[in-house]
Amino acid sequence: MLKGKRILIGITGSIAAYKIPFLIRLLIKEGAEVRVLVTASAKEFVTPLTLSTLTGFPVYSEFFEKNDGSWHSHVELGNWADIYLVAPASANTLGKMANGIVDNLLTATYLAAKCPVFFAPAMDVDMFNHPTTQANIRKLTGFGNILIEPDEGELASGLYGAGRMQEPEQILKIIISFFKKKKDFEGKKILITAGPTYEPIDPVRYIGNHSSGRMGYALAEEFAGRGGRVQLVSGPVTIAAVNTNIRISQVTTAEEMYRACLKYFPDAEITIMAAAVADFTPSTVHNLKLKKSAGEMTILTKRTKDILLELGKKKKQDQLLVGFALETDDEIKNAKLKLKNKNLDLIVLNSLKEKGAGFGYTTNKIMMIDKKGNIERGDLKPKSDVARDIADKVNDLLLNKI
Repeated sequence: MLKGKRILIGITGSIAAYKIPFLIRLLIKEGAEVRVLVTASAKEFVTPLTLSTLTGFPVYSEFFEKNDGSWHSHVELGNWADIYLVAPASANTLGKMANGIVDNLLTATYLAAKCPVFFAPAMDVDMFNHPTTQANIRKLTGFGNILIEPDEGELASGLYGAGRMQEPEQILKIIISFFKKKKDFEGKKILITAGPTYEPIDPVRYIGNHSSGRMGYALAEEFAGRGGRVQLVSGPVTIAAVNTNIRISQVTTAEEMYRACLKYFPDAEITIMAAAVADFTPSTVHNLKLKKSAGEMTILTKRTKDILLELGKKKKQDQLLVGFALETDDEIKNAKLKLKNKNLDLIVLNSLKEKGAGFGYTTNKIMMIDKKGNIERGDLKPKSDVARDIADKVNDLLLNKI
């Protein structure tokens, strides 16, 4: 699958470095040519001898060889590679990459690289969640670098949470997918919604939900990566889109999302409603902050407009409409009712009963039900992989005109 592909791996100082020899073997087995850069601290976790034995090439660490003074050109290395993978990417290296700090060969090569750059963070959960790390990740993805999101799991510290670098087999799948990605949706206009909506009570408070927008943004990246011209209508989130084929319309409330969807829907060939839109909004929005009172406070609400129902009514024969359902009971029955009542072609079912799935996680586990009643059940996997599964299913529906 990777015959003739040249892959440069930059290893930084993280315990997850022990996984890289396994990754190298998998890449070479697929036919790739692999070369390796390491930082000084990376050599505390994996030896250059091991890496050079596996790759068949010297391992690069310093600008100059101490014994003969020969120079390792970061420009040449950056030009050689078809992709540059920084894995594991420590918090320290992420900061250097994001801010252009060049104090080692790995970061110098990053700045010189003309190829796509992937980075796979690996660190303790508190370091990963720190605002500085998250800002650096957003900055790097904003430059067009491709994030391989860490899994949630048991970490070297004994804590549990996000920060565990993905396994070699999963990274291999991502790399293979990158090289073989087909342009299934070349030129197609695609509308996707993502994130929560915030329904204001007063200038300070609002009614909202825990949606991070990760699933919707992963879908936008997947469809754009396969040639689609994506219009993303996004509620308030802290993540950013990378692909330049994604145009973003930022909204806050359900009413704003409703208006944006009505605006873009007529031209969309494919619409995927992944946002978590509030079902209710306060009947009255107060201009001034409500003061705390001694007694209880009652907030009257009214139903928001059902965007998916409205789009289902307006859907034309040549349009494909996909909805999401988050259920806690009678999941398949309720999802099938929503599929029928809202004139959908496909519904993606999430369950809050599944650990690691739904709001706030980097992973998801779904079922897909089409209008013929076919059900496809997925495993728990990163949301980027779930997005790929959904895009594959949408492509099948288009090809088979289901």
